[in-house]
Amino acid sequence: MFDFAQPRPRRKISLTPMIDVVFLLLIFFMLVSRFGLDMAVPLGLSSGGASSYSGPPRLISVTSNSIKLNGIETPLSSLNNQITDLVSAPDDVIVLRPVDGANLERIIQIIDTLGTANFTNVVLVE
Repeated sequence: MFDFAQPRPRRKISLTPMIDVVFLLLIFFMLVSRFGLDMAVPLGLSSGGASSYSGPPRLISVTSNSIKLNGIETPLSSLNNQITDLVSAPDDVIVLRPVDGANLERIIQIIDTLGTANFTNVVLVE
């Protein structure tokens, strides 16, 4: 009647490719994950209530292409010198306000610039 071929023995599934994929995924996630903070920027936090603020105003407004100290456009290179004239001590409050279009990189750059002059009390406001 019908002459069927002999059934072939079943092959065992190889686990090697699956193990390779698992190890590749493990290596990928280990390389792209972050295990710690690269840098932490200390910011002064205020409760919004009255505080003991004295002296001339020290407001730095940051836009995408300019920096204004108390409303007067100031280059980044002379910011520390002009702030020094307004403060009596390095721990006096300096208010940093990002205006529309200000990016985070620019704000961090200004905080770093102020940090090089040992200004320790920078408050970021909205």
